[in-house]
Amino acid sequence: MNIIKKNFAIWTIVAMNLVLTSCAGLKNSQQALQFDKSYCNKQTVSPYTKDDVPKPFHELKLDTVLTNRFSDQSLNIANAIGLIDVLTKYTHLQIDYSSNPTLEKKVDLLEYSQHINQKLNIASLEISALASELDCEEERANQFAYYLKEREGKTEKGLIIGSIIVGAAGAVVTEVISNNSSNEKITTGLTIGISLTEATLGALMLINKRKIEFYHNDNALTDIWKNSDVSNYFPSSIWYYLTYENPNNNEKSLAKLLVDKWMLFGQISSEKENSNNKKIEVYFGKGGQYRADDLQNRADMLDQTEAYVTLMKQDLKILAYEIEKLYLNKPSFNAK
Repeated sequence: MNIIKKNFAIWTIVAMNLVLTSCAGLKNSQQALQFDKSYCNKQTVSPYTKDDVPKPFHELKLDTVLTNRFSDQSLNIANAIGLIDVLTKYTHLQIDYSSNPTLEKKVDLLEYSQHINQKLNIASLEISALASELDCEEERANQFAYYLKEREGKTEKGLIIGSIIVGAAGAVVTEVISNNSSNEKITTGLTIGISLTEATLGALMLINKRKIEFYHNDNALTDIWKNSDVSNYFPSSIWYYLTYENPNNNEKSLAKLLVDKWMLFGQISSEKENSNNKKIEVYFGKGGQYRADDLQNRADMLDQTEAYVTLMKQDLKILAYEIEKLYLNKPSFNAK
């Protein structure tokens, strides 16, 4: 009888070792990972003030030569990248050239055209560079989430195996003891012990959620959340595009719409000012302890931010098309 009890104790220890083995090395691995720095942020945004951000489009006094030939959408993006003055001069010269073409005017038009194209190209590259950083941070968060999921999966597998071993061994031991002993207290006690062990393993399956130290000193989500006048992460032209609001049409800025969607779909708490909300502090601060689900949620938020940033390219495309249309409508040059 003592041998049977001893063997059952050994089997129980083996089952628990399976569980502990699945967790072994997590701390050491985490120590190696928690110091992992992000190499996504390659570009440096020069500090700027509110005065450096383009003046709101609805406050501008635009020349009718522009408003009659360009859409508000194109003019707003031209304002974002600092192209309004050059575009005004270019349009006036294009009209003047149409009525009185000269070689000198054509040369000037080419110079203006090169300057405009350069501005468009730089803006496009700036958007692509920022989008690549956001995408890199998204992949980094997903990678850590995958790491935690793998760890949780191994632990859960160990718990399942342990539960099977304890259940099978317990059934055999209980049957043997009940057939060879008239002491019901021993059988009852053993049954209770087995049930408690299985319940403990089952409970561990339910709370099998790992955490890891994950930091992000350069946090794009912080600026979106705070919606301040200037950004430490986004260049001034892109920040203007994301935060611009036209009071005449009562539409929210893209940045505010993004935060509203995060709240609507439960990605973050709707209690924005709740200082006790630890998840908000982690998401929009320097980082901290993340679970796998939180890391995946952060990755989704970065992906959504990237999508809103790249929308700026659509407006750039429309502006480029309208400039080209203005150029194609000019008469042929016949100066002598």
